[in-house]
Amino acid sequence: MTRLLAIDIRDEQGVVLARQRTRQVGELLGFDRQDQVRLATAVSEVARNAVQYGGGGRAEFAVDDRTLLVTVRDRGPGIADVQGVLEGRTPNGTGTGLVGARRLMDEFAIESDANGTTVRLAKELPRNVPPLTGPGAMRIAAELARLAPENPLADIQQQNRELLRALGDLRERETRMAEMRRELEETNRGVVALYAELEEKAESLRRVSELKTRFLSNMSHEFRTPLNSILSLSQFLIERTDGPLTEEQERQVTFIRRAANTLLELVNDLLDLAKVEAGKVVIRPEEFSATDLFATLRGLMRPLLTNDAITLTFEDPTAVGALRTDEGKVSQILRNFLSNALKFTERGEVRVTAESAPGGMVVFTVSDTGIGIAPADQLRIFEEFSQIDSAVQRRVKGTGLGLPLSKRLAELLGGRVSVRSEPGVGSTFSLAIPRQYSGSGGESTAPSGAADRVLVIDDDEIARYLLSNLLDGSGLTVLEAEDGLEGLRRVQEDRPRAIFLDLAMPDLNGFEVLDRLKTNPATRDIPVIVYTSRVLDEEHKKRLAGRVVEVLSKGTGESREAAARAVREALAKAGLVPRGAHG
Repeated sequence: MTRLLAIDIRDEQGVVLARQRTRQVGELLGFDRQDQVRLATAVSEVARNAVQYGGGGRAEFAVDDRTLLVTVRDRGPGIADVQGVLEGRTPNGTGTGLVGARRLMDEFAIESDANGTTVRLAKELPRNVPPLTGPGAMRIAAELARLAPENPLADIQQQNRELLRALGDLRERETRMAEMRRELEETNRGVVALYAELEEKAESLRRVSELKTRFLSNMSHEFRTPLNSILSLSQFLIERTDGPLTEEQERQVTFIRRAANTLLELVNDLLDLAKVEAGKVVIRPEEFSATDLFATLRGLMRPLLTNDAITLTFEDPTAVGALRTDEGKVSQILRNFLSNALKFTERGEVRVTAESAPGGMVVFTVSDTGIGIAPADQLRIFEEFSQIDSAVQRRVKGTGLGLPLSKRLAELLGGRVSVRSEPGVGSTFSLAIPRQYSGSGGESTAPSGAADRVLVIDDDEIARYLLSNLLDGSGLTVLEAEDGLEGLRRVQEDRPRAIFLDLAMPDLNGFEVLDRLKTNPATRDIPVIVYTSRVLDEEHKKRLAGRVVEVLSKGTGESREAAARAVREALAKAGLVPRGAHG
């Protein structure tokens, strides 16, 4: 440190002198006017404290390359409670000057005992001032020695000017603050208005989304009923139920069935996505093994393997053990992976594996040697209706909904999907899910019945015909009603042993028919089997719970044997046929 100046402080005039000289030091060291005032105020407050409580003292100014150090010493009795003074816990405001000085300086240190008090104040030099070398400090010391102390009147005048300048700055700041408050108030009003507009738009979007979901749910009946009728009737024709077909007729019926299946796939994917968006997908965890899952998938996917140049391989998943999650949704995701792999692989292999992973996870993978996916497209394939452009892609038709739906379902299961791919080499799609799903029934038995009557209440003639066909050979007499009102009338007249009830009908829908049946003592004990193509939400399921023996979905394109088996099992629950009797 280079010493610049020393001042004896014996009285108030010495305090004024200390203030003057501090301001001179600050100006020569390059501090701006505001910092000069801060320095002068801090030093004068400490000097006044030395005069009042120490009987006077001495102030010394020193500097190194980046810091100004001011030391004020007195020979007074010392301060009994230094910490109390600095924390403002002294009576009558004693020591407030020290507290103020501490706030104005970068560094502040105080030592006090019975021999006196020493206060050290430090202030960093301005950043725009170059480091001060020894010769530079000596020049400043010489300049300070040359400058004569000003008289007290001049100092008071200088303080007045500084005070007026400070008042002017304060008024300017108040003006700016008032302007900023006005701008802030205007901004706040704009933000409030924007939030109101956003909430209104969000509510509008919610209503649109609900309308869309309701539309898709209601249209499912209108779409699925004719589609299922086409699929079931075409299946009857292909199976030669009513006689032989010519080769050309079989070819045409096959085309019809293929087109209907494609359209049904689109309808199902759209409905599944709508259910996910509406938060109406229910997870039904159950315990199953990966081995059983792979066996089911192998049987389901074998009909899609029409290219002899492709091998479909399922690796043994025995080591994975048991899982407890929604098997149907896991199967749906893997079916989508497999369907894509078989579509976009012209030769080579599609391989399915399962293995345990850290953290209680299980990873399923479907790898192929197909066309592959460019890196830029690997995120886009999980977006709705997104398809990549390639020669194979242009030959293969699809909705672009399978992978986005798989991603949503995986997230509902607490997992994720991912893809690794290289164009021309192949792709690997992975599904990682927890082994244990951590997110948030009974049957009636009755003696077998003899030949008796069942009533089908459905407004769709084709649906009634198909159900009657499925019941053929059951030993039951099938009665038909074209709407809800006629159905209620025939229940009273014919007293059927069971009722097959459609839900979506004009005038009187199935829920209303069910309400009337269950509130009438004469009909409330007749078993009701719901037979519908409608997608049931949770509210619908609650309305049916405990009031129907089974809910059957109208044909989903499966074989006639599978559909007939489902109908027979429902009849067994209703007590009309023995269990295990499948014709």
